[in-house]
Amino acid sequence: MLIQGKPSTTIWPDPHGEGVFILDQTRLPHVVAPVLLRDLGDAAKAIKDMWVRGAPLIGVTAAYGVALAMRQEAADAFLHRAVEVLRATRPTAVNLNWALARMLAFLGQMPEELRRDAALVMAKKMAADDIACNEAIGEHGLALIRAAREKRGGAPVRILTHCNAGWLATVDWGTATAPIYKAQAAGVDLHVFVDETRPRNQGASLTAFELGQQNVPHTLIVDNAGGHLMQQGEVDLVLVGADRIAANGDACNKIGTYLKALAAKDCGVPFYVAAPVSTFDFSLTEGRLIPIEERAQEEVTYISGAAANGEVVTVLLAPKTTPARNPGFDVTPARLVSGIVTEKGVFAADKEALAALNSAK
Repeated sequence: MLIQGKPSTTIWPDPHGEGVFILDQTRLPHVVAPVLLRDLGDAAKAIKDMWVRGAPLIGVTAAYGVALAMRQEAADAFLHRAVEVLRATRPTAVNLNWALARMLAFLGQMPEELRRDAALVMAKKMAADDIACNEAIGEHGLALIRAAREKRGGAPVRILTHCNAGWLATVDWGTATAPIYKAQAAGVDLHVFVDETRPRNQGASLTAFELGQQNVPHTLIVDNAGGHLMQQGEVDLVLVGADRIAANGDACNKIGTYLKALAAKDCGVPFYVAAPVSTFDFSLTEGRLIPIEERAQEEVTYISGAAANGEVVTVLLAPKTTPARNPGFDVTPARLVSGIVTEKGVFAADKEALAALNSAK
């Protein structure tokens, strides 16, 4: 995808071998700031403090984190310590555990002296696999957008999305945005309604940023406007991502997704989840078993943005003494999901259909 007209990815190895570069997403859209991660501690901080976010990108960053750890020390004890340090950073995104398990299995079966180079090779492969996976999600999701255009008689397809499941949440292409970018490339007219996505405003700061960089027509809306637009017949399709999907199709995503699914169901608007197979947790029979991350209350009581002079500032929204709850995610029941778009195709959100997907992994 593009930043200021130049092809970019969200994470890439330093060509001089000093570490791995990421984009500090906490500074977007006002500042595009690459940050060099040099060691395990840097990688853990980048994930925990949401310099990188989005389940697929968290997983790839964790893989690179293990590779950075192997540059420090390649012994078994340090390998296992690195995995546990990274595992503790974000409890909800299943891609984190998936990536760490893959790195541990790969490195655990080889001599310590080979791990430094092998870990980096494996992390690079996982990054490349993520790009290919998301592009495939885009191809399968494109069919849904084409179908919506036919239903509209060729008029622009109006898509609503929540949070950021774009290329900034992956290595490239994105999950929920991949079909949008494929549709744009195919000449399908469309317009995207972007939820601001409180409390961290990933829609306003990230999705709007990347759609703007790609010249995709879009409009930012407050979180609570989506239901109204659906009632007015202004939304043809809802496309969201996921951080973890249970075996029965219950999908965990950024807080507020459940409310969009309820509104879509009531208004007869198709509601699709786009996610790679690595986001499925087939060990969980249903969504209520997914751990929901409780984040700091300051994310709710404060907000950051650019002042008139361009300086990025943080201001207090609520009375100083007011406490806040900040669950980071909610679970959308499978009964509200029209389908799940994966790199393997579009699957019904039920355990029988997904069992076939599991067996085909």
